[in-house]
Amino acid sequence: MVIQIADIREWREHDVVDADGKKIGTLESVYVDTATDEPSFATVTVGLPTRHRLVFVPIGEATVGPGYLRVPYDKSTVKDAPAIETDGVLAAEQEPEVFAHYELEHQPGAGGERRLARR
Repeated sequence: MVIQIADIREWREHDVVDADGKKIGTLESVYVDTATDEPSFATVTVGLPTRHRLVFVPIGEATVGPGYLRVPYDKSTVKDAPAIETDGVLAAEQEPEVFAHYELEHQPGAGGERRLARR
């Protein structure tokens, strides 16, 4: 099932689980690929209640279930991903690091523009 951007917005605050069904955190927002406008990454709220942070996880191969979004990565891989503060923004210079963490190719736009945009 292909996840549409309109659908994924409805999943904010739902659980994000790993391939084994272990809860990673809560879906905070969605980042689209600026070349296709398709959902590409999500930020997931992780950490202790007093020290939350947002980690990035690819959602191109994610599946949905009742009340959760399942990503094809294990919990430790996602929790070790590049993160931003809960009120932070992803700097353009950090984008390659996010892609590299998941061994995905990062290719900026022809004019060097950003690859990810928050929706």
